[in-house]
Amino acid sequence: MADEDEVEGFAEDGFLEDLYTTDVGLTWLASRWEVLGALSEEDARRHLPAGGPVAVWLGFAELSVDEFDRSKAARLGQDVQRLLRSSLPDDTIRTVWLAATHGVFDPGEYGMSARAWLGRTEQAWLARVRRDDPTFVHLPPQPVVEGELRRDVLAVIHPIAERLSLAAGNPPFGTAVTGLVPALERVVTECCADLGHRLFLRAVKAYQVPADRPALVALGERFGYPQWVVPEGLNDRTG
Repeated sequence: MADEDEVEGFAEDGFLEDLYTTDVGLTWLASRWEVLGALSEEDARRHLPAGGPVAVWLGFAELSVDEFDRSKAARLGQDVQRLLRSSLPDDTIRTVWLAATHGVFDPGEYGMSARAWLGRTEQAWLARVRRDDPTFVHLPPQPVVEGELRRDVLAVIHPIAERLSLAAGNPPFGTAVTGLVPALERVVTECCADLGHRLFLRAVKAYQVPADRPALVALGERFGYPQWVVPEGLNDRTG
């Protein structure tokens, strides 16, 4: 996870305790689809800013700085850089992002590639950070590339891969997502096991695919996630 030295200059730690943290970084941002998904078309027309959905999502990126303590807030920038500095194709990044938002926000609909969208997200986040600390410069990302962790993330994806693919490809609403499982596997093996795991969790929760809670919680503990990042919103097949 993010290096504590990187986040010097943020507000003091402890704004929210781990008890209230149900996601972090880019996957927390993706989880905001539920806010927009709950709006009717009439409410959306009434409440969305002039910039439409793009402006709303950029506002969420800024909000992450106020929502979390300094170490958790820094993870959005870390996650974005992990993807931007990877060799992953743009389509792979778009696929995992789209699934994490239940197909609610597709940058392509607004004339942006996935990488361009991440760049705008980072710019909005960084501008908000520098309102508090004008000298802030975040360090290069530190992706989790340990072979054993990568293998263990793939091991929790495989048992529900077929169900997840089916759910993402045939959603009750939102843009259908194809090729999700191969895209997630590429994030895990070619970018970062931690981010790949959280994107997988976010997709599983978005489409309410039953999953093995104990196995996922145990893996989350190895990544050092706050207590409720894994179980919150999970469709637990063991319950």
